[in-house]
Amino acid sequence: MLTVICEAPGKLSTIDRPKPLRGEGEVLLKLRRIGVCGTDLHIFTGNQPYLSYPRVMGHELAATVEEAPAGSRFAAGDTVSIIPYISCGHCSACLKGRTNCCRNIGVLGVHRDGGMTEYLSLPEEFVLKADGLSLDQAAMVEFLAIGAHAVARARIEPGQKVLVTGAGPIGLAVAIFAKLDGGDVTLLDGRADRLEFGRRHLGTTSTVQLGNGDLEQLSAITGGDFFDAVFDATGNAKAIERGFSFVAHGGTYVLVSIVSSDITFSDPEFHKRETSLLGSRNATRADFEQVMQAMRAGNIPEALITHRMMLRDVPEGFRKLTDPAAGVVKALVEV
Repeated sequence: MLTVICEAPGKLSTIDRPKPLRGEGEVLLKLRRIGVCGTDLHIFTGNQPYLSYPRVMGHELAATVEEAPAGSRFAAGDTVSIIPYISCGHCSACLKGRTNCCRNIGVLGVHRDGGMTEYLSLPEEFVLKADGLSLDQAAMVEFLAIGAHAVARARIEPGQKVLVTGAGPIGLAVAIFAKLDGGDVTLLDGRADRLEFGRRHLGTTSTVQLGNGDLEQLSAITGGDFFDAVFDATGNAKAIERGFSFVAHGGTYVLVSIVSSDITFSDPEFHKRETSLLGSRNATRADFEQVMQAMRAGNIPEALITHRMMLRDVPEGFRKLTDPAAGVVKALVEV
């Protein structure tokens, strides 16, 4: 069984492992597509603070069922998407249905070995039938679900002004679902190519490039009121702190990205605006289902997939994905 392992920052290699046995109550899966996200690139470059090496990456996963328990809702050959947030089921968060922020969570590809391999055996509760979806679509469900979850946290109403800072895959996912909820979406990013992608494929109302005059442009777009909902997807502490100034009076600020540092803000401004500050972590089963429904309805552009490689080519080809000039939005690994 071919597996790609990240032995240390910047070092990927393939190894042969025995095919796993299916555990009791588990589904044995044949991996078919693996999405590459910012977390994987951070692991590769050594900038992921919640991981120890070596690690098998991969948490955006599409598979087909190889074996399933007797009486299972799954059958051999079913196309499935995988929930990579392995929750305990008994902590206070899980008992409230907040499995996305389980106290004992083990995320595939981060806290435990993930799906950049040929086979994986997982409990049924973390496997979702992806009827009507292609393998490519099934592999995109996870990162889109993070965006859907963040938007659900903000409770956007039709016509509200929405700003998404950071137009990488997660930011684009937020923009998609904010727009589906009726938001008037503006993208803010330092890269012109990402903003152009948002205009062309997502139909974002406005785009603003980071730099001189961006604050004035954001003010002009909203008539000086700024935004009812602001989502940070930058992964940059200074950008997060600056984002407080983009929130309208009575508005909501959702931190989708995470940084390993303290965040500070002006308390008088925070109170003056009566800002609602929310964290958004991972996604729930309901978010995954919402994404799959949106895909079946044709509301998710497949143009999000910009790059492909085979599993055997990952050690050689992965480094190219870190080059901004490559214009990567979403890369898929085919198994």
